[in-house]
Amino acid sequence: MKKKKVNLRDLKLNSEEQHSHDDGHDYGDGSAFKTYIPAIISFVMLIVGIAVDYFDALPQFKGWIRVVWYTLAYIPVGFPVIKEGWKSLIKGDVFTEFFLMSIATIGAFIIGEYPEGVAVMLFYAVGELFQNAAVNRAKGNIKALLDVRPNEALVYRNNNYVSVSPETVEIGEKVQVRVGEKIPLDGILLSEKGSFNTAALTGESKPNTIVKGEKVFAGSINLDGVIEIETTKEFKDSSIARILDMVQNATARKSKTELFIRQFARIYTPIVVFLAIGVTFLPYFFVDDYVFRDWLYRALIFLVISCPCALVISIPLGYFGGLGAASKNGILFKGASFLDAMTKVNTLVMDKTGTVTKGVFKIKEVKAIGWEESEFMKYLMAMEEQSTHPIAKAILEYKDEGADYEASEVSEIAGKGLKGIVNGKTVLVGNKALMTANKINVLEETETIVESIVLVAIDGTFAGYVVIADELKDDAKETITSLHKVGVKNIMMLSGDKDSITQKVASELKIEIAKGGLLPEDKLNEVELLKQNPENKIAFIGDGINDAPVLAASDVGIAMGGLGSDVAIETADVIIQTDQPSKVVKAIKISRSTRKIVWQNIILAFGVKLIVLILGAGGLATMWEAVFADVGVALLAILNAVRLQRMEWN
Repeated sequence: MKKKKVNLRDLKLNSEEQHSHDDGHDYGDGSAFKTYIPAIISFVMLIVGIAVDYFDALPQFKGWIRVVWYTLAYIPVGFPVIKEGWKSLIKGDVFTEFFLMSIATIGAFIIGEYPEGVAVMLFYAVGELFQNAAVNRAKGNIKALLDVRPNEALVYRNNNYVSVSPETVEIGEKVQVRVGEKIPLDGILLSEKGSFNTAALTGESKPNTIVKGEKVFAGSINLDGVIEIETTKEFKDSSIARILDMVQNATARKSKTELFIRQFARIYTPIVVFLAIGVTFLPYFFVDDYVFRDWLYRALIFLVISCPCALVISIPLGYFGGLGAASKNGILFKGASFLDAMTKVNTLVMDKTGTVTKGVFKIKEVKAIGWEESEFMKYLMAMEEQSTHPIAKAILEYKDEGADYEASEVSEIAGKGLKGIVNGKTVLVGNKALMTANKINVLEETETIVESIVLVAIDGTFAGYVVIADELKDDAKETITSLHKVGVKNIMMLSGDKDSITQKVASELKIEIAKGGLLPEDKLNEVELLKQNPENKIAFIGDGINDAPVLAASDVGIAMGGLGSDVAIETADVIIQTDQPSKVVKAIKISRSTRKIVWQNIILAFGVKLIVLILGAGGLATMWEAVFADVGVALLAILNAVRLQRMEWN
């Protein structure tokens, strides 16, 4: 899949999410006081005008003076709306909120309801200010990513470190990062170790310690000492760039609810406009004491109420709030549609290694036969130094005092292990097949060991064994329990590891269905079988590399620790930026909270509008009730959506 180049200097979220406010009609982003000046001027003039009208303080405040006063009060908030309505009209988009508000308020002036005309437009402007503030708040977690975008890189060139733009750094160059600075590009740590703040990338506040040779990611902050890294990716392909790209694209992927509401608004608005015309003229044929002014006033109320502001604003804002809340917790959804899909998940299929286990081998048990353990391990470690296998790495982490031995004449026996000379003795290190081939008798107890086992023979005699095992993640057991609590009843583990190990891990986690020894296509077949039951809504969680086919086939594909995985970012629908499987539970909770708030807003908007529409048509509602039904409900819906930013999901 071809990736779009990201402009990191101008992260612009989809304009449709902003309710078309980027077209010039912008009452402000809350960043400058001048944004509020038009609304303040109109508000002060409106209050003064109403007070003079009510107390009859100035007898001269009548006729054309009164009209001019309220017109001047109307212009600061009304002119931008009329301008946008005219632009939309020229483009052929007639039934916009700008057009509706313009016609309704100008109509109020025509029939002499000057204060109400100003009030409707003023409250609409205030609603816009609130909306923009809410949108900015929802964007806060995502825009925070820009704050970790590095601005410079100290690159080693011509025997000196020079400061350059990160975009100009090439793969393989050496970069120095000082304390408190941001890592400019993805790379490999050349220094012995370093401590990094990765909160903006992973949502985790705990410093992350990295040792020499391990990956470091752009946007991480160096906390301890000057370090050096070797770049492995260009700036445009770095982790921070990919995350920004993914978040940007996420806003363009609408949920079915959003799409329905937008389509509904396009049909609903013109219908209400024609009904308003009917309210104005049809009573002439049925009412004896027909008064054009009264029925026009009712029609104008009808128009104000009909504006679908509350729906069109609050629903995308609700989903956007969910996306922002998730990113704050280290969970990246690729679109609002996946927030919806996550709410329906009732079946979770998971990989084992790297998902519920740490994916790092550790020595679980050392048993030496006829040897001191320390001496036995010196022979074994001397041999394993010649191997690059992950098990060899685990064995070499064994710590003991004394000088290490050196191995010579080491040869690899395919599928069995190693043979060599250590301290003048012939040493065999490997599996049961290697021992059998060399007529070495091993202990019967080794037959019952499920985990990976390394057998050792010295000078033709069985010398002992080492059990190597992958560790469960700290929150693995808690995750399974929590998944059941949130309604995910069916949990299955599929692993490429041997079946005996898979079954043991599944037993520890109390997962009833587990299958091991599977190839990627076998996992895909298992998921396809589950999909044959239409009631199953399947999420698959894996490492995003070997499991790419299954991630793509599932209803929701979730990649664990996908920060540095190209395949995870390309394939998965949801990225868990840490290695914590419990984040999946939090993702489900955030999704459900988002959907709940969206539906609360839909019911609130439709319910209040319907009531006031009926009252307005019957002459029982004034323009003030119409303002509440439109702008008031929009504000309530926005405030409801903003709640997502303050929620905690434990």
